[in-house]
Amino acid sequence: MEGCAEAGRARVLEGTRVLITAGPTHEAIDPVRYIANASSGKMGYAIARAARDAGAHVVLVSGPVDIPHPKGVELVEVVSAAEMLEACERAFGEVDAAILAAAVADFTPAHPKAKKIKKDEGGLMVLELKETADILQTLSAEKGERVVIGFAAETNDLIAHAEEKLAGKGCDLIVANDVSRADSTFGSDTDKVTFVSSSGIVELPLLPKDEVARLLVEKLAEMLAG
Repeated sequence: MEGCAEAGRARVLEGTRVLITAGPTHEAIDPVRYIANASSGKMGYAIARAARDAGAHVVLVSGPVDIPHPKGVELVEVVSAAEMLEACERAFGEVDAAILAAAVADFTPAHPKAKKIKKDEGGLMVLELKETADILQTLSAEKGERVVIGFAAETNDLIAHAEEKLAGKGCDLIVANDVSRADSTFGSDTDKVTFVSSSGIVELPLLPKDEVARLLVEKLAEMLAG
């Protein structure tokens, strides 16, 4: 039942506070157009439910998704990458760990328009982009004794890219997801992931997202315990 832990499930995060991000971000071109990606938010919301069921106080920072608000979870709704960064930095000072599952846009329009762009305004529009802030790297640089977990959605060289991201961002663990697979891509109900950390590589079989979330929460509990 929504809002209740399954019978017999260990509350391995009892007394902890966890920040979780989910979904895509929308980067405005004008008031009616935006840059986004295909993230559904399913994985982040599954992690939020699993962490809640494990006893954590969960702060869920969510981009625009079509998923019901998980009961018993503190939901912060945002739209853009800049808004997500601001919400995460605000929450991060009061949590023990962060799991950054959102697929944040890497680029945003440099000069979004205040009014809808008309096709008859002349010429083909050239969209100038700028990089968004790196939320995973930002929080990892500030983490101290906190645990920070990131995600890597890759289409090739999964482990190599995940190890590069782990080292480059300074986080504690990367959940590497092969989104080239139809059963492990954005919007699917299953995932084929690998946990990549300095202590080793753990490849999981294809599992429902809820089960991936449960195993990730158990891994987080181990990491918090030292």
